[in-house]
Amino acid sequence: MVRRGIVLAVAGALALSACGSGAKGSGGGTPKVGLITKTETNPFFVKMRQGAQAQAAKDGLKLMTAAGKFDGDNEGQVTAIENMVAAGVKGILITPSDTKAIIPAIKRARDKGVAVIALDTPTQPQDATDALFATDNFKAGQLIGQYAKARTAGQTPKIAMLDLEPGVSVGILRHNGFLNGFGAATVDAKAAQPATAPQVVCAADTGGDQAKGQTAMENCLQKAPGLTIVYTINEPAALGAYTALKAKGLEKKVLIFSVDGGCTGVKGVKDGQIAATSQQYPLKMASMGVDAIAAYAKNKTKPAGYTDTGVTLITDHNVTGVDAKDTAFGLQNCWG
Repeated sequence: MVRRGIVLAVAGALALSACGSGAKGSGGGTPKVGLITKTETNPFFVKMRQGAQAQAAKDGLKLMTAAGKFDGDNEGQVTAIENMVAAGVKGILITPSDTKAIIPAIKRARDKGVAVIALDTPTQPQDATDALFATDNFKAGQLIGQYAKARTAGQTPKIAMLDLEPGVSVGILRHNGFLNGFGAATVDAKAAQPATAPQVVCAADTGGDQAKGQTAMENCLQKAPGLTIVYTINEPAALGAYTALKAKGLEKKVLIFSVDGGCTGVKGVKDGQIAATSQQYPLKMASMGVDAIAAYAKNKTKPAGYTDTGVTLITDHNVTGVDAKDTAFGLQNCWG
């Protein structure tokens, strides 16, 4: 949460694993399902792959997995889709790196009868896939925005927005949700562009990367002294921002709010580096997606529509009017 490279051929890019021997496919073999993530190493996608593997074993499917070489590798994801279709998968689960550029490849797969489900990140438009299993990312941003507003009541807000990068739906949704929840901008989940607000005194893209988050924070501190609030697209960016604040002795004066709910991030909340985070559940996304493909393989009913896989505000400093769970809950349900 950046970009270019190719995932090559089935042997190099797709790891085929037999996860059971349940219902037979139309050709008499075990039905296959594919999972394509943005990267292989991000803990979020590692947990997603674990969820898919476990559910595939339960449902009697063979799981094929692939990933881009880095976040943003659309060409690699296109190659992975083509390889999986050629291998005869019944369905593909994908976290699209480029939510627009991937659409022609998805359409070609769907035209051949393959069900395609987006996980975590919706395509643009969302109905380019059969279904979406994901966090309500607008709500995730909204929750930390509401919490930030209540936590900093009485202060004059000066907000830095450490975003993902232009044009990625998940980044736009979280950004706009935060400003909506904070009451800084009138914006809804259908907006196609990030909103602006007078309280925002600095904005920068981080690609969801810790080092880039630190650099962005350093630049914002130079541009806009007196910051009180930092929104970050995810917890790696949040921890980078914290490093920059601490170097200036500002870690107690500026509050950081984020999204993800990984174990490292929740520990950051527990240790006071991050004020609050919105926790999402990648294992649930993947397991529900695999289950939907298993049902399609069995009864030919394609999955459809949006399924909200849940989001929970995690903080150890509750405020009136905003529902939250503490870091003990967060650590029990985190990933990574």
